[in-house]
Amino acid sequence: MKALVALILLVQLPMHRAAPAAPPPPLGCDDPEAEAAAEFAVSYINGHSHHGYKFALNRIEQIRVLPQGADNEILFLELDLLETRCPILSPTPLVNCTVRSFTEHAVEGDCDVKLQKLNGQLSVLASQCHSHADSSEDVRQLCPDCPLLASLNNTEVLAAVTAALNDHNSKTPDAYLRLLEIGRATIQHHPAHVVSVEFAVAATDCTAEEAKDNLEACQLLPEDQSNFGFCTATVVTRPSQDLQVDCQLYGHQVPALRTLPSFPGCSTLPVLIEAIALSQDTSAGLVPSAGQGFINHNLRLSHNNPVASESSSSEFPSVPLAKSVVKRAAAQVAQHDKVPHPVGFVPPPPPCPGKVRYFEI
Repeated sequence: MKALVALILLVQLPMHRAAPAAPPPPLGCDDPEAEAAAEFAVSYINGHSHHGYKFALNRIEQIRVLPQGADNEILFLELDLLETRCPILSPTPLVNCTVRSFTEHAVEGDCDVKLQKLNGQLSVLASQCHSHADSSEDVRQLCPDCPLLASLNNTEVLAAVTAALNDHNSKTPDAYLRLLEIGRATIQHHPAHVVSVEFAVAATDCTAEEAKDNLEACQLLPEDQSNFGFCTATVVTRPSQDLQVDCQLYGHQVPALRTLPSFPGCSTLPVLIEAIALSQDTSAGLVPSAGQGFINHNLRLSHNNPVASESSSSEFPSVPLAKSVVKRAAAQVAQHDKVPHPVGFVPPPPPCPGKVRYFEI
C-alpha cells in the first residue's frame, strides 16, 4: 500500500513544478540598453566612414534582440542619424559636434546595424546605411531665402575651391595644402551671388614656396606624420567680388585617435587614410569620385552590408503569418482599446520608435 501511495505521489510531482519563467519584455527603443547599443553603433559608423562628415544619433527607429545562449545576444538596430558639422577626419569628439540645422539643408542617414553582445561586450557584425539631403521643397517652405546644397562637381563650386585653396597657399609660409575632398557647397543667388564651400585638405612635404617651383614633387605626408585639416570659404562674384578663406589643420592624430572605441580586427585611422589616399586625386580643384554628381556624400559608400538588415539575416527566417493569426492579433488590439480607463489616464508610449533628439526630416 505504501509503495502504491509513493508511486501516485511521484506521478503527480511534475504537475506541481514551477511554471517556466516568462520571457523578458521586448526592449524599448529608449531603454538604456538600447541607447548604449545605438551609441556604440554610431561610433562604429563614424569610425568606418571614409567621406563627408560625422553623424549623430537622432532616433532609434527599431531594435530586435535575439538570444543566442548564455550571455550572448544578436541585436538588430534601425537608426535615424543627422549630419554634423564635424568632418570625418576631425579629432573633435562626437558629443562636441553640432548637428546641422534644418535650414542648413540637413542631411539624414538611415542605418541598419547588426551587433553581438557577448559577455556584456558589444561588437558590430555588419552595417548598411544610406544618407540623403532633405528635399529642396521642405527647406524652401520653412526658409525661402536659404541657399540649397549644390552638386559637389558644379563648375562654380570647383572654381570656388580652387580659388580658395590657391589663395590660402599663396599667403602661408607653412606646408602646402592639397585637396582631399569637397564636403559641402551651397550657391546663393540673391541679394548677392555667393558660393560657399567646405573641403578637407592634407599637408604635403613641401612648403608653399617650394610648391611654386615644382608642384608635382609635393606628396602627402606619410602616415606617421600625416596632418589633415579643413577649410571653409565664401566667394562673392556679384555685385562685387570678395574671397574669404579659413583653413585649420588638426595636427598629427594617430595617438589621439587611439582613445576611440576599438573594433575587432580594425585600426580606424590607417583604414581611413588608405581609403582616402587610394580614392582621391588630391590636386586643388578636383572633386573626389565619391561626390561626383551628388550634393552630399552617401554613407552607403562605406556601409553597404545587407546582412545588417533583420529582413536579410539568417537569424530571422522569413515566415509569413497565417491569416487567422493576423486577424486574432488585430482583434486583440481592438479589444484592448475598448478597456475602460480612469479619467486622466495617459497610455504609455509604444516601445518603438524612440524619441526624436533633434528634428524629423
